[in-house]
Amino acid sequence: MGNKYVVVDLETTGNAPKKGDKMIQFAAVVIENGKITEEYSSLVNPEQSIPPFIEELTGLSDEMVEDAPLFSEIAPKVLSLLEGAYFVAHNVLFDLSFLQEEIIDAGYNGFYGPVLDTVEMARILFPAADSYKLSDLALREGLKHDRPHQADSDAYVTAELLLILLNKLKNLPHNTLEQLHKLSGGLKSDLDILLDEFILVNESKIEYLADEIEVHRGIALKKGKNPHEAAGSGFHGFPFREEEKQEMFIKAFPSYEKRQGQFIMMDSVYGAFKNAQHALIEAGTGVGKSLAYLVPSAVYAKESGRTVIISTYTTQLQEQLLTKDVPLLQKMLPFPLKAVLLKGRSHYISLAKFVQTLRDEEDNYDTILSKMQILVWLLETDTGDIDELNLSSGGMIYWSRIKNDETAFLQDKSWISRDFYLRARKDAQKADIIITNHSLLLTDLTADNAILPEFSHVVIDEGHHFVKASGKHFGNKLDYLSVRLMLGQIGLFEQKQLYYKLEKLVEEKAEAPDEFMHSFEVNQIIADIIHEMDELFRVIAIYAKKYTKTKKSVNRITVRFNKSAKNKEMNAVLATAERFGFMLKELIQAVESRMGIVENIKSALSLEEKALMEEVASILDDLRDMNEDLKHIFHLPSPEFVVWIELDMRSAQNATTIYAQPVSVSEYLNEQFFSKKESAVITSATLSVKNSFSFIVKELGLEEQHCTMKQIPSPFDYRNQVKLVVSDDLPEVNAVTLEEYVVSIAEHIISIAEAAKGRMLILFTSHEMLRRTYELIKESGFLEDYAVIAQGVTSGSRSRLTRNFQRFDKAILLGTSSFWEGVDIPGEDLSCLVIVRLPFSPPDEPMAQAKNEQLANEGKNPFSEYALPEAVIRFKQGVGRLIRTSSDRGVIVIFDRRIITARYGKAFLDSIPPIPVQKSNIEEIVELIYTWL
Repeated sequence: MGNKYVVVDLETTGNAPKKGDKMIQFAAVVIENGKITEEYSSLVNPEQSIPPFIEELTGLSDEMVEDAPLFSEIAPKVLSLLEGAYFVAHNVLFDLSFLQEEIIDAGYNGFYGPVLDTVEMARILFPAADSYKLSDLALREGLKHDRPHQADSDAYVTAELLLILLNKLKNLPHNTLEQLHKLSGGLKSDLDILLDEFILVNESKIEYLADEIEVHRGIALKKGKNPHEAAGSGFHGFPFREEEKQEMFIKAFPSYEKRQGQFIMMDSVYGAFKNAQHALIEAGTGVGKSLAYLVPSAVYAKESGRTVIISTYTTQLQEQLLTKDVPLLQKMLPFPLKAVLLKGRSHYISLAKFVQTLRDEEDNYDTILSKMQILVWLLETDTGDIDELNLSSGGMIYWSRIKNDETAFLQDKSWISRDFYLRARKDAQKADIIITNHSLLLTDLTADNAILPEFSHVVIDEGHHFVKASGKHFGNKLDYLSVRLMLGQIGLFEQKQLYYKLEKLVEEKAEAPDEFMHSFEVNQIIADIIHEMDELFRVIAIYAKKYTKTKKSVNRITVRFNKSAKNKEMNAVLATAERFGFMLKELIQAVESRMGIVENIKSALSLEEKALMEEVASILDDLRDMNEDLKHIFHLPSPEFVVWIELDMRSAQNATTIYAQPVSVSEYLNEQFFSKKESAVITSATLSVKNSFSFIVKELGLEEQHCTMKQIPSPFDYRNQVKLVVSDDLPEVNAVTLEEYVVSIAEHIISIAEAAKGRMLILFTSHEMLRRTYELIKESGFLEDYAVIAQGVTSGSRSRLTRNFQRFDKAILLGTSSFWEGVDIPGEDLSCLVIVRLPFSPPDEPMAQAKNEQLANEGKNPFSEYALPEAVIRFKQGVGRLIRTSSDRGVIVIFDRRIITARYGKAFLDSIPPIPVQKSNIEEIVELIYTWL
């Protein structure tokens, strides 16, 4: 660390110096011998006005820079700072290229020393960070970052971050440093020079590896440790008396207040397991349902010696159960408990394949970066699970080469003892509780090699999603990007990808029989398939655009694909799908015959050649799966299936997916799942409609007489914690055009936001309405000092948008579908919830349409049997976002008058906790919010 580093940050009028954008602030922080030794910053007169957007972002105005020096006046100082130093910045190419232009314009030679990028370094050294934005990294590392987007503050934080990164880099094991060094030539910055120095320093001293690190076959990695297992005394049976439950909870929470609902739920779960019954348990917000099913599951597992499975829909809940709830559970119980998390095989890295790819010559930036991230991650991970890693989309393509799958050729036994997937399965065999997800639970029913050990007792949390997960599982899908990626990995002979390598191997090593298809014939098939695939997705897009009911301005469209309709677009799709399928079969046969020849000489293959055959075997499996999907979607769709297309109008070719799913999964679930298990407990905060479980029972294929059913209300005092208002001065949703409706709700939202000081979540049912409302609010300029965050407009995942929302004092979050549930914003951060429309599925949504047809054919009422109950469950989820703890207070504003004017509105209000409802105009709503909050 004896080097000199100069950390630079600039604020500018825009991001294109070539088009005349100029600097408005320069800041530099100098680091020498591992310490900050100097800070310098200056405003700069750009000799042009600062755009409003930049002023809003940086807080720098024309008045502030009008007396500032020109850049040419501070250039000598800047150059003296940079002398003999590494140039460092967060996203270095931007700052360096901008500065170069300004230095050269001022008549000096540019800077040509070594550069470092803290974004690139952070990606490599913090491979599991959620985000690499400077403010997010500062938060993660506990650095104070008072004024983001002001150069002096940004430069100082970047300098502190650099010191942390250098320290971490310097202390990596010698093997890891050497492997990083081999890859670092392909980076954007000069990390290779730095690594060179660190390796030299490292070589001169004896290396003491940390206790938890080992080096195996030249790779440094964290030693495997036992899963969540806590010590405790022996097990003496458990009668579940009230005072025993109380004592257990006090052990884990010294200030525990008894929650009656939680105890009732514990008894219900335990009773269902003991009596070998299925149970549906609706537990309102605040019941504490995770521990209420974990305690009896643990007790039953210990008593019976059987493993209990806990299945969730989201990975978020899985992580929460493992890292937060299981440790509490272990504190409470008087016996040791072993709990593990188990995911599908392809979630885990194959170390044998990874090590093999380290030998490849790489020139792809994303692949190089991913390899470096993984080398560092192996020093930290206990699981080898990709969900921990933050890879770029290019990195995900690389992951598909190193993920764990059925190995046939690469019998590199040296890694078996360290294999994360085998370790996870072995731990699962001995576990009392296994946490997994709905998708793996369902896959395991039909898999040849089951991943989960035998089980007969299961808790299905987030149970209202089990039907949706089952539809995906029993269905098929084909999407353009995956198909293109797969064919790209095979490649034409001249592209020197897998097919070329396979052909070369066969040529060198094996004797091809006479009837063998010639390489140029196979090459022609690959060329035809690529052409035919483009053609197939082109005609699918033509069909979708012609038969969509959606307006032209909407980006994402969903269209049902109805095979009974005879029209020329449909015929074109079916004919192309048939040609594509025919060629696909030919390609599969050609690859299989080549694999067969190589299989005979397996013992004579080198490690590299076996690794190649692994990749080919894996692609062959993917091709067979694709052939099955193609068959089920186009050639054999059963009348019980609904087929539909989803595409993005902005890049129809790249973003097209076609799905086929059963209209109803109830029979599948009954036959393949519930009839085979002794006891399944289905739980969620939203299972009932108007206090009846009959809708969900039918959807799941259960029979009411064979289930126990329990509703456990929320312990929160909704009457005194929540006000529910229906706006009575907005037009009826369907009585006006979308434009008029958006104008009127945007005005309401602005007034409500000012009264509530932000802190509001607005739930929409359509992306289009959300986008237009967002644009109107932004254009109006009334909420300039609010952070307005909109799903699908502001970039980032749901959890990132939620985190950003919580970071700002005055924030407004606009969300659709996925924001109606699973978003947890306790306390003052969220005080106002606006529901724009009752969440009915659009009538032309393919699955809803097919369900309605099916019910109508059975002589039932599609609205009351399906559309209404489905909307009520989603509405309950939405309402559940507001009150997350017993001290939360808030206001719910509903813009959709149908909740009080329509006959069915009562079904919504009867399904949520009892809250008095009032009708008010906007002035009264604003007044209420002021006084109540």
